Amino acid sequence: MRITAEEQKIIQEILDMAERKTTHMLPEVMENPVTRYTDPAQVAREIDVLFRQFPIVMGHASDVAQPGDFFTHDATGVPVLVTRDNDGTLRAFLNVCRHRGARVEGKECGHARTFSCPYHSWTYGLDGKLRGIPQPAGFEGVERSQLGLVELPAWERFGLIWVMPSVPQAPVDIDAWLAPMAEQLQGLDLGGHHVFRKWELRKNMSWRLLLEGFQESYHFCHAHRETACSAYLDNQSVHLNFNPHVRHAVPLPKIEELRGTAPETWEYRPYFLTQNYLFPANFVQVQTDHVYIHTVIPTGVDSCIFQCMMLTPEEPVSEKALRYYTKNFDLIRVVFNEDFEIGEGIQKGLNTGANAHFLFGKYECGLQFGQRAIDAALDGQLKMPSLG
Repeated sequence: MRITAEEQKIIQEILDMAERKTTHMLPEVMENPVTRYTDPAQVAREIDVLFRQFPIVMGHASDVAQPGDFFTHDATGVPVLVTRDNDGTLRAFLNVCRHRGARVEGKECGHARTFSCPYHSWTYGLDGKLRGIPQPAGFEGVERSQLGLVELPAWERFGLIWVMPSVPQAPVDIDAWLAPMAEQLQGLDLGGHHVFRKWELRKNMSWRLLLEGFQESYHFCHAHRETACSAYLDNQSVHLNFNPHVRHAVPLPKIEELRGTAPETWEYRPYFLTQNYLFPANFVQVQTDHVYIHTVIPTGVDSCIFQCMMLTPEEPVSEKALRYYTKNFDLIRVVFNEDFEIGEGIQKGLNTGANAHFLFGKYECGLQFGQRAIDAALDGQLKMPSLG
């Protein structure tokens, strides 16, 4: 794949830092109050703003490949029904009947021609319109056109399905929102990938603690001493701040192969793990030959959900390919569990008073960038761009 000017610059910066035995650093250490991890009012505000007013990755394009395919999503606390209508348009609705509020679709996924509420069988089309009411004489005078399923903003971009779990006051411009990351994400062809594995974990820690494990590489050779450490240069990485998104490029030791070679001959992906933070809580984690999509969602002040998809360039059909990707899947689960165990340990000490603040070091750039973006969103300074 053609190397971009951005990637060429990243490689040059990594080679320069390796020669100087330094890394990407910000001017100052940041103090982050521990109350941001322990205050119920804080997490309630984060849920109301970050997880209602911004797009969340909820699936892969293949989850609704054909008209009538659907899946449900409840992790954000908002019941969502995602489908593709008969015209091929992606749709997302509140999974709530307009009669008495029952859940319209109870299955996790499937295929349907219509959606029918199990309580009184009010029926809705794939476009969300109310199609049928049993014994309609009892609802004479009701305006059916006003009683379709409540539609949510939904988009299919870069092979992923994004949903905003609330109805905005004005149409949202998802393309402007993702523009800083578009060149890189487009080049990955995630829509052409195969979903090899999906999993969901519920962890006993603040969602921020889990999120932060993906925002810096300082911990790699300490938390992952026997697993991931040797695979990457120790605490040498580049963070590109596209406020509020961040591209975090973590080099493999073999990057030194490129030293002294012509930049126009360079390749990027074989030499990097790239952790793309897509605000507020999505990651596209690009390995050398496969990709993970992570989403972190708070469920309380000390609990969260971690959702992950492992995408492979094609469905592994040979025994060798299946073994290879299964080995990578098993390894990443081990590495993630090392982070989760530490995070849940941190959670147990949050209310002891040992720390009034956490320290984000000068080279923990992603932590600083991410915290500033969260603060800006909660203060109303960061919002989704509107169309028009």
